[in-house]
Amino acid sequence: MEMRYPFHPDEVRMFTTAQLREQFLIPTLFVPGEITLTYSHIDRMIIGGAAPAASPLALTASPKDLGADFFLQRREIGIINVGGAGTIMVDGTSYAMNRVDGLYVGMGAREVLFASDSADQPAHFYFTSAPAHAAYPTTHIPISSASPVHLGSIANSNERTINKYIHPDGVKSCQLVMGLTMLEPNNLWNTMPAHLHARRMEVYFYFNITGDNVVFHLMGEPSETRHLVIRNEQAAISPSWSIHAGMGTGNYAFIWAMAGENQTFSDMDAVPMTTLY
Repeated sequence: MEMRYPFHPDEVRMFTTAQLREQFLIPTLFVPGEITLTYSHIDRMIIGGAAPAASPLALTASPKDLGADFFLQRREIGIINVGGAGTIMVDGTSYAMNRVDGLYVGMGAREVLFASDSADQPAHFYFTSAPAHAAYPTTHIPISSASPVHLGSIANSNERTINKYIHPDGVKSCQLVMGLTMLEPNNLWNTMPAHLHARRMEVYFYFNITGDNVVFHLMGEPSETRHLVIRNEQAAISPSWSIHAGMGTGNYAFIWAMAGENQTFSDMDAVPMTTLY
């Protein structure tokens, strides 16, 4: 499990491109036949990817990493499949996971197994996990049951649909909030105008980036913006003091996940375009 640590914004102002990427970019989430884990000490979020091949993969964690007997002893997890069809088994119950299907697994689940239906078209299970204090039911979330919010306009190249998977008015959790944003064809910008979450951190996972296209993920203080060049199936960690927005050279989608002080989706501090530098 790779560890990432918090930084004061005054420190980040002095970072080189290499330092920004080392601390805030997760460049590799899917390794065939493996589970990758990155532990962010910002709200203790764990970001990971499971890419099962011929054999299932078990979600485990050493006592040294989590101080727990099993991964979800004091945690909850949200999972979205961005690859081929697969299956997740939770304590003996199987959940079929098509592309962009989601699954919430509550605190206390002992066994989580990831499997692909075909090794030739493996599933890619992206997940985020946050500390939990109560158990909520494990729930399968096809995208058809997510709560859609339509925002933006073609005039601003940011027409998009925000699909909320795990949130207080839908599939409930202790603190994890998670969803998937899909940009309409010929739209390139996300989350503009930008905003801050003073009470929550957020992680953006970008996918459906084709060919040599990239996304320029904007971060940093509104008056001290920086950027990360992100390629397909990479993620960016956003501290609560940082904006999180992006512009692609082609169409794409992204999964967002938040943890922190509350779960209120609208609890954000808007950043006027005139104050961005």
